[in-house]
Amino acid sequence: MALSLQDVFVAVLLIGFLLLIANVIRAKVKLFRSLFLPGSIIAGVLALLLGPQILGNLAEWLGIDALGAGLFPATALEAWRGLPGILINVVFAALFLGSRIPGIREIWYRAGPQVVIGQTMAWGQYVVGIILALLVLTPLFGLPPMAGALIEIGFEGGHGTAAGMAETFAELGFPEGADLALGLATIGLVSGVILGTILINWAARRGDIDLSAELDQAKAAPLSKAEIKQAEQDKRLEQSATDPLSLHLGLVAIAIGIGWLLHQALIWLEAATLQQAGMPALMRHVPLFPLAMLGGVFLQIAIDRAGLGEHVSRRIMSRISGTALDFTIVAALATLSLMALGEHLVPFLLLALTGILWSLFCVIVLAPRLIPFNWFERGIGDFGQSMGVTVTGILLMRMADPQNRSGALQSFGYKQLLFEPVVGGGLFTAASLPLIVQFGPVAVLLFTAFIMTAWLIFGFLYFGPMAKEERSKQRAGP
Repeated sequence: MALSLQDVFVAVLLIGFLLLIANVIRAKVKLFRSLFLPGSIIAGVLALLLGPQILGNLAEWLGIDALGAGLFPATALEAWRGLPGILINVVFAALFLGSRIPGIREIWYRAGPQVVIGQTMAWGQYVVGIILALLVLTPLFGLPPMAGALIEIGFEGGHGTAAGMAETFAELGFPEGADLALGLATIGLVSGVILGTILINWAARRGDIDLSAELDQAKAAPLSKAEIKQAEQDKRLEQSATDPLSLHLGLVAIAIGIGWLLHQALIWLEAATLQQAGMPALMRHVPLFPLAMLGGVFLQIAIDRAGLGEHVSRRIMSRISGTALDFTIVAALATLSLMALGEHLVPFLLLALTGILWSLFCVIVLAPRLIPFNWFERGIGDFGQSMGVTVTGILLMRMADPQNRSGALQSFGYKQLLFEPVVGGGLFTAASLPLIVQFGPVAVLLFTAFIMTAWLIFGFLYFGPMAKEERSKQRAGP
């Protein structure tokens, strides 16, 4: 279907309207607020309900021809199908723009234990997922071995990554994989918040965290120095000749451009080396967004070295990234194929259960043995991220430690620099599907199991003794 600019414009306006309605619904329905469901998820589900798959089929069954295609024009649905693959590049390009990129030593000092537990969770999702695919999903249900990567793509990567990889799924002959990944992302997000809340109450009863007086004090907490500095920086930017949003969109465009150049360079390098030796082409199946994220990191480093860091606002970049992510999620959920979920319901439930059990094992069993100090406040953030998105992790950390006395938020932020470029929507996440197709699931299983085991061994040898000593001190009491 050929789309005009007006068709795309109307489709974008409809998403904005759906987000508005969703936030009104969220304000009125206490359950949605209790589950901390984002407005974008509500808007996406609302669009799905009012589209041709539910309202349209119901109207046909009732004989109401006027609503046979749902409430939205076919051109809007077609535009929504293409939006996630475009907007996800904006989300990732703005991820690190406006933030100071610290040195590796500083990152490791602050976030080393969380890097270990986060990497273990992510690579382990491939391990348990591929094992499930080899033993159950492929022989019993006929799903391709690529299904083994769905847990990491849906849970650790989240809605944005799942939507952004739809084209890769289609190119590799598994188009329903994108719908399954989106469904897993939704299950992971909801169950992550619910189970995270249960874990926080469990930890409070055990005495691992203290929630007694902090919740009320957090509301009146003074602004930190960083927040004051950010407010002053935003005020200066608002006085510039050009609207700050326009300037920051320009930086996002540059970051995406750098990512595109990196992508083209990798495709050329692969063609000139590996393909000449008879290896299959992989890089052309890798989506642009992880390289756009690297483009943002390189651009921010250049900005910092030029002494221009104060002219880039993290708050504005967060708004750009957040808005693009909202639109990505709504468009992806609105065009989610319910038929694909229905046809693969049992495999879908098995994948979801396996991913949930692995994340629970990591936070309950591994985290206290790998994180020496404030293990729960830090580990619950990695649990939330492994089940949904980064925001879920931050939300759970704020619930467990409202005043951030543990410093878990800073450590969690630093951890992303050694985490997201690779997994959780990074380069390996994007390359996992073509790697499984080209080299087979067993080879990828062995590789991911090796990486997971290496992180675990390193964590137990390096941080394990410190964590054990800290637990002994806590048991001994003051």
